[in-house]
Amino acid sequence: MPHTTTLSSGCWEKAPTLIIFMGLSLLISIFIAFPPFVSATESFELTFPLGLDEDSVIIPKDNPLTKEKVELGKLLFFDKRLSQNETIACASCHMPSLAFTDGQPVSTGIHRQQGGRSAPTAINRIFSLQQFWDGRAATLEEQSVGPFVSPVEHGFLNHDELVNKINMIAGYRTMFQKVFGTEITINHVGKAIASFQRTLLSGNSPYDRFDYGGEESALTPAAQRGMKLFLGKARCTRCHSGFSFSDEKFHNLGIDWDTDHIDLGRYAVTKNPEQIGAFKTPTLREISRTAPYMHDGRFATLKAIVEFYDQGGIKNPHQDSLIIPLNLTDQEKEDLVRFLESLSGEGWQMTPPTQFPR
Repeated sequence: MPHTTTLSSGCWEKAPTLIIFMGLSLLISIFIAFPPFVSATESFELTFPLGLDEDSVIIPKDNPLTKEKVELGKLLFFDKRLSQNETIACASCHMPSLAFTDGQPVSTGIHRQQGGRSAPTAINRIFSLQQFWDGRAATLEEQSVGPFVSPVEHGFLNHDELVNKINMIAGYRTMFQKVFGTEITINHVGKAIASFQRTLLSGNSPYDRFDYGGEESALTPAAQRGMKLFLGKARCTRCHSGFSFSDEKFHNLGIDWDTDHIDLGRYAVTKNPEQIGAFKTPTLREISRTAPYMHDGRFATLKAIVEFYDQGGIKNPHQDSLIIPLNLTDQEKEDLVRFLESLSGEGWQMTPPTQFPR
């Protein structure tokens, strides 16, 4: 007859306690073997200058702003070691002193090679989804790592080469571990740099103080006349609309169609014939500080760009129907320039780092 063991009623009463104890012991063992990552980071609170819409920010759920991540992104943004020969940083084309542009018609990268387009400002990117003149980057995170593998910008063959170089710097390894709880990855590089860029804001301009703040003296009489033109006869708001002065769309103005080299712009991304020669509408905030203008940097002054629009752009088979001659008077052109100058504000000014991780 087989041997059987019978539990007494007292043992049955103790069984739940034993099971709970064994379960807790197992959880403690797992915790010790695989400790969970608890971020030691602190949330970054943005301060929005007058005139900006806080509800329009674009911050991915998987990349919340933290103080440590922003600081890491700032260091990466200014560190020239993040190029193949350690001569180019993101800030080489996006300089704080020039409202995060470089003041050149087209940007200069590694080995002094020149690209084909002007560097747009990095300011107020938190309100924009598609990035670059042709919108080829769907997010700011994607844009933040794109130039690293451009042969004429940072010069890395691929992102793995960049990550390997950053990984050789002990200080960065420590920072990435603190911020992300993992080894360095290209996705985390993009998230850090994008986080820093999202802190570059421009508002509280004379226009904002006049329009939102009710400060009558914030705009000169000429700038006030220019504002009326901007909203009306000059048709500027057909494209430069909203608080960020951009419809975030793509338009063909005719740039390049007077040369022997036509940049296909948005068409190269979408292959949509209707977008041949179309480029993204840039923000007009800080426009007086971000010359030269257009994607090829052909216009050195605001006066020149107003003249271009007044003439109706450059005719071509794909020109946007919104672009027509304006027939502005000389005084109206001058007033419009005065208004554009009133769109320079504050919130983006900062001091670049002077020391980097070792």
